[in-house]
Amino acid sequence: MPPPIALVTGATLGIGRATAFALGHAGYQVGVCARTASRVDQLLQDLRAEGIQAAGRAADVSNPADVQALVALVSRSLGPIDTLINNAGIARLRPFAELTLDDWDATMATNLRSLYLVTREVLPGMRSRKHGFIVNVASLAGKNAFVGGTAYVASKHAVLGFSRTLMLEVRKEGVRVLAICPGSVDTPLMKGQTALTPRLDSILKPEDVAQTILDALRMPDRALVSEIDLRPANP
Repeated sequence: MPPPIALVTGATLGIGRATAFALGHAGYQVGVCARTASRVDQLLQDLRAEGIQAAGRAADVSNPADVQALVALVSRSLGPIDTLINNAGIARLRPFAELTLDDWDATMATNLRSLYLVTREVLPGMRSRKHGFIVNVASLAGKNAFVGGTAYVASKHAVLGFSRTLMLEVRKEGVRVLAICPGSVDTPLMKGQTALTPRLDSILKPEDVAQTILDALRMPDRALVSEIDLRPANP
């Protein structure tokens, strides 16, 4: 059997990077992207240095042309994508009175529009092959709220709605959809924020989220885990 092929968006930092390595070490070939070309090139070198077959390019996943070019490159270099990790995300956390239209639009473009665009590009192949797995990295902020999180919380609530509906639409076609909702994770997205100030020594690490994703992917095909809440054990 050929190795499975995964595409991870927002793959150069945090959860995305940890997931790319976890999948690669588990036998996946891995497609990756992020906005910055130099970081993508370095990630590809790092993956290949550990024996992981990988391909990718710089891409703004809120841009349809970039998404098409990314999926075409990964499919051409590795093969048909059967696992998609929609991980790209940003957090512009500030009180609503200070939230700009650019903050709002950028958050929705990266955290929500990208899910539509990348899924739209990859899903038809999964449906035709009657096999696939889509993981949308949401957040516990998709179920809760916090001061300063207006745009971020709204986007993650939408990710859950997107995921739940898509799951119902495609589950009978052999395509599984999972929304994973981590709590606080020690990533660059978390650092430098004033709206959230968790104890970094006690919250989740990116590798914890990556391992949970991998565990879900390893479930039997007849089993569908559609939503996972992942919290720090002792925050």
